[in-house]
Amino acid sequence: MSKKGQTNHWKGEISMKKILILNGGPRMHNNTAKLLAAAGEGAVSAGASTETIDLYKLNFTDCRSCLACKNKRMAVPWKCYWRDGLTETLQKVYEADAIIIGSPIFFGEPTGVVRSFMVRSTFPALSYDDYQSTFPGKIDVAVILTMNADQNYYDKHYKSHMEEYFQPFHYLNGKTEILTSFDTLQVPDYSRYRMASWDEAKKKAHHAEQFPKDLQAAFELGRRLASRQ
Repeated sequence: MSKKGQTNHWKGEISMKKILILNGGPRMHNNTAKLLAAAGEGAVSAGASTETIDLYKLNFTDCRSCLACKNKRMAVPWKCYWRDGLTETLQKVYEADAIIIGSPIFFGEPTGVVRSFMVRSTFPALSYDDYQSTFPGKIDVAVILTMNADQNYYDKHYKSHMEEYFQPFHYLNGKTEILTSFDTLQVPDYSRYRMASWDEAKKKAHHAEQFPKDLQAAFELGRRLASRQ
């Protein structure tokens, strides 16, 4: 059997890359979801297979600190042993060549489900013997972030924090990169909400000009992940 994404010399074939797409936002059809869909289209265009999972539809918790993943009697030290609604998705993570996870920014942070997923998928691979990874494979990770903040605010207040925030994905032994979408359109009609601080006309004009560019950037991200050796 060939390894993921590598040539099967016995058959002379190349196995199809698997890319798992995870929506960490509560809306299934808004900015984050649209960018993830574009990334998936880019991956498929490069010959990869994709699957999309909405994390908000799963019933799971953050790490329970059971430390089963650190127990020497356990056969697979890099797997989370706590079984709940995330278990099946984690198995798909372990089998993927890359994952693309998207999240809006709430109060300067990704959503709670994204944080919980990140810990559950990476903490088991962290060895407390030498602080190296016990995971035997390599999974590249792309993070797509959407936010009301503009790029200047992000660069000043969020950028370095987000780069540090997603460091745990390095325990999956692949590359981690972040794609950002700024000043997003929250709702189609701002007059229905207590959002007077936002200029609806300005928001819509920015969205009409910028969001197609963001979708293209997401498409190229997916294509690049699927093409990476």
